[in-house]
Amino acid sequence: MAHEARGQLTNDGFVGPDPTGYTRQVNKTELPETVRAFADRYDRLIGNRDRFLWKWIHNLFDEFTLTSVPARQRSAVYERKTLLTIFVTVLDDLAESDGDRGTFDAGRRIPFGTDATDHASPEDDHVDYGILEYLADLWDAIDSAIRDAPQFAEFVDIFEYDLRQTFNAMDYSGLVNDNPAMANRAEAELHDAYNMTMFPYACIDLMYSPSFDRSELGALRSILCDLQQMARIGNWITTWERELGEGDISSGVLVCALRRGTVDYEEIVSAEGRAVERLADRIRSQGIESEFTRKWELLDRTVRKRTSEVESIDAEQIVDGIEAVMNHHLASEGYK
Repeated sequence: MAHEARGQLTNDGFVGPDPTGYTRQVNKTELPETVRAFADRYDRLIGNRDRFLWKWIHNLFDEFTLTSVPARQRSAVYERKTLLTIFVTVLDDLAESDGDRGTFDAGRRIPFGTDATDHASPEDDHVDYGILEYLADLWDAIDSAIRDAPQFAEFVDIFEYDLRQTFNAMDYSGLVNDNPAMANRAEAELHDAYNMTMFPYACIDLMYSPSFDRSELGALRSILCDLQQMARIGNWITTWERELGEGDISSGVLVCALRRGTVDYEEIVSAEGRAVERLADRIRSQGIESEFTRKWELLDRTVRKRTSEVESIDAEQIVDGIEAVMNHHLASEGYK
């Protein structure tokens, strides 16, 4: 399906980007050697995602990495977070595929010291051992790197909890696709937002932030709750058309369309080619995307009122960074 980038969010609303120029800029991004190695292996083994995605997120980390991370550590932090992005993306794609749920269930245990093969039978057709080996090697690279972080011990328990929340969000998306009657906006906004990995990203930042005042952790996490919803909205409004063509109904946009009777599940799963485009036109005509854009703007205003609660990082700058992420979502629509 053809996609057209909607524009860029500014104080004056949306302005049209130059999608070709933007993608050219992202594609010029140089990935670190370790990331390139795992990206190469991903291409050979899986290949569902274009390398543009890894370059896109790596290019963006400068925008929303906590300001408490010292300049000398930032490149290393970006590398670790890009590797984590590959890990969670592979798991997320497995969670949304009926044929790969067994691989997802085994793979999600890898970060917690569990041998994924202990939970799968070699005769199980629903487990891909090649992907599990890839995920295990990828996690070893992430884990061995962050263990050297100066505040690793201080935040590792929170990091592991946040990873579980992220994996549960993937599980929720898969559950909705298997049980479309349960789809609703409230749960989509509550659960699916954790799929943006904002909290694990922040934990890695904090592991490299000796100046962070731990007494502000609660205030920071409260701000992150709103920021991950903003990031989720940006992702939803720029990927729902692709997901519509894939029969994935977990996006908030599609959930709203289903609940309002704009489309029904049978239409989505049976649609191909021009039929998918006609469904997309019908959904767009209902203004659902605009509703989510207004929700994003409301969150932006309210979260900025709380940034003064955190003094050991520049929280206002992080909110600005999420606005930049939204702009990048809009400019990259159809490429992720």
